[in-house]
Amino acid sequence: MPKLSSASVTSARLSQLDKNRLAQTAIPIATVSASFIEDLKGWYGYQENETIPDVVFSRAHYSMAVALAKTAWGNEMDPKKAWLIDPTNYVTAKDWQRIQLTEFVGKTIARHSLLKIIKDIIDTFGRSKLPILKSIEGPLLWVTEDAQQPILSLHIAVGNLLAAANRDVVQVITDPHVREEYLLYANKPSVTFCVFDDKTKTEFLEKAAILHIPVDPDRVVVTGSPIDPTILAARKHKAAWRRGALKICLTTGGLGTNKQEIASILDQVLPELRKKNPLCKVVVYAGTHIDIAELVHAKATAAQVKIGAFNDVTAGLRLLYHPQITDANELLLEYGLAWADGIISKPSGDMAYDAAAAGCFLLTLKEWGVWEENVRQVFEERGIARKLETEHMIEQLTALTKAQGVRGTSWVETAMNAAFALPSQFLKGSENILTTYRKVAAEKTKIT
Repeated sequence: MPKLSSASVTSARLSQLDKNRLAQTAIPIATVSASFIEDLKGWYGYQENETIPDVVFSRAHYSMAVALAKTAWGNEMDPKKAWLIDPTNYVTAKDWQRIQLTEFVGKTIARHSLLKIIKDIIDTFGRSKLPILKSIEGPLLWVTEDAQQPILSLHIAVGNLLAAANRDVVQVITDPHVREEYLLYANKPSVTFCVFDDKTKTEFLEKAAILHIPVDPDRVVVTGSPIDPTILAARKHKAAWRRGALKICLTTGGLGTNKQEIASILDQVLPELRKKNPLCKVVVYAGTHIDIAELVHAKATAAQVKIGAFNDVTAGLRLLYHPQITDANELLLEYGLAWADGIISKPSGDMAYDAAAAGCFLLTLKEWGVWEENVRQVFEERGIARKLETEHMIEQLTALTKAQGVRGTSWVETAMNAAFALPSQFLKGSENILTTYRKVAAEKTKIT
């Protein structure tokens, strides 16, 4: 398809194109994660600009939605099988400053631990009061109004806005934690929930009972969480570490979380990389965040450590950065998760699930809420994760690579083998969610 001029496409035009596809696709998927307008242009044959930065709120809500779409597509993108939309892409010009302000506030909090208390206060009011909701509500309801199938929602804001409008929704609860916002429309037979595990289902039904909200247990289905097929393919080619330099992927989140911890880790690991036989090799995933990419460049220059090309697996240090979420996410999948023995990250649902599914051990940074504490606990109980001693990283890694016990295996090797032995709940979430979705869609078709 010849590339059309980007000057000829508008947000309104993109929303109309997405509306048309949602009306024809078998699985319409909706989330609130980022503006990926330039990639959206490319998907429709318009000229795209790779240098324009996306507004990004969350890698998780993007990556999980894409994981479901890619699982439905198979080998290549097929809009008839599934299509993904984010109403952030269609926000009007007058509301765009509100979107940018939301991202700015989130990034500022993510980079300054003292401001975390403000985030906690905001969270007590719930995501149902997010300042961007008024901006996305109209575009979301309009672009989905001709969809013939239930909407598969990867964000509570999407699910609740659609449920309030009496749309059929399959809502994915991605964490082993149930926010009360998920229960606002749980009594409606038009809403079905996919949850992480049996414990999460029990918590859901328990909270509903406490709030006197009638819920049909059959509409709360245990599926596991979405995993990208790229990760599942990569794990087949891995083996547990036994010797040599550990391959470490150090990651931030969608808002650039844990920047201070990342800086501390770099201060310790860069001198190590200058040794003849270093303890590890490191790839840093900066996501869409230019300030974190600049931090890596500055510290590497000061330490006289060269940053290799992102696809140079022989390099001691590499950097994965792109101003747009679609490209950044693919870099992480291919050159981070598929390559690494271990991941250093806060225990967010997306990164922890992806790390374990990729056959990696996980060293966790500071959590940002009870949901991440729950995620960490899930993988600690399975022997895959430990808290990172941020100020003593090299000493900790050295200890974790030492053979111990009668079998002479290290914690690293044992943890990776535990990741390879994960039950299907941790690997087949995408397939299970799509199976649940198709069952719901079939039942809706019979009723109508």
